[in-house]
Amino acid sequence: MSGEGIHRFETYFKEYLSRGIAGGAVHGRWNYKDDLIVIGAYDLFCASGDTFYRDAVMEVTRDALLPDGQLDGYNLDQISAAKTDRILEELTGQPRYRERFREKLEKLKTHPRTRSGSFWHKDIYPYQVWCDGLYMCMPVYMTVPENVEDGVRQFEAARRYIFDEEKGLYRHAWDESRQQEWADRVTGQSPCVWLRAEGWLLMAFTDCYPLLLEESQKVRFCGLLREAADGILPYRDPETKRFYQLVDQKELTGNYPEVSGTAMVAYALMKGARLGMLPASYGEKGEEILNGIAEHDLTAQDGRLVLEHICGSAGLGPGPDNRTDRDGTPEYYLSEKIRPDNQHGTGACMMAYSEYLLRRQPEKSGKTE
Repeated sequence: MSGEGIHRFETYFKEYLSRGIAGGAVHGRWNYKDDLIVIGAYDLFCASGDTFYRDAVMEVTRDALLPDGQLDGYNLDQISAAKTDRILEELTGQPRYRERFREKLEKLKTHPRTRSGSFWHKDIYPYQVWCDGLYMCMPVYMTVPENVEDGVRQFEAARRYIFDEEKGLYRHAWDESRQQEWADRVTGQSPCVWLRAEGWLLMAFTDCYPLLLEESQKVRFCGLLREAADGILPYRDPETKRFYQLVDQKELTGNYPEVSGTAMVAYALMKGARLGMLPASYGEKGEEILNGIAEHDLTAQDGRLVLEHICGSAGLGPGPDNRTDRDGTPEYYLSEKIRPDNQHGTGACMMAYSEYLLRRQPEKSGKTE
């Protein structure tokens, strides 16, 4: 394939980071989207050696309201900030970041669990496991050797309860209590296969793999990733190589190729191949997918590059805003706003592009797993 288009990402990322943590958009309270940008920029530094990205990490976190002190309640999304803490400790050597990381690990010791042993997604979402939450917390939780087997078992529980055997896909979430409006009364599963939920889970498999201690755990994890990859790949658009917001309902009116989830799949396929979790051919597919984004979603507008077709947000149930529309139906997922340059998409593309670079310049990788 031609690499000319894909290298425009380098211009886009530098323009974006020069405008701040949210690419110039208004930034409020720190959240996991900010962690994606920090991780993406750090990954690019490690893969390319370009100190612009290292300096950008320090600059975009300077005034970005990094959360300090006691966490609010129990919320796996908040645990994700430990990834930024770890990167900042690596870059600065300052012990305060190690302490912040430790605070989040301590919080997980008392985090409520389902009866089957998995972390609740949040205390406002009791007895619920979301694919999103496994990405938010497990790369943090499993840094402690004593937690590794429990983490593997929670991934396996997600396979039992959230995976749709017929489709070969993971649905967005599972309600053990079967009390939520969106939950199937028999399976507890949410109705739809949301692309970004699949993306979160695939990234979690690859990011947690280097933390595994035993060969048997690695074998189990490789099987989970291979199954999930084989499940989603048939749903690629054959022309553009991208995936749709509702993965298995391409023909549904209003459905569209969504960038953040597509980039997450590309990242997981390339990283999975690099780590030996997947055959090399899966890395090639990941590269094709990322190139599809560059060709179709990275556009020039008003003198700068814009990354289009990114779902702004999606969830289930009322949430902190007491919304009444998040019922898990296809209509709901397709009603959420599409937000160009949203951090979900930009951060995931940064991470995927870093894997693209590592496929070509592995000797330049300073990245620690």
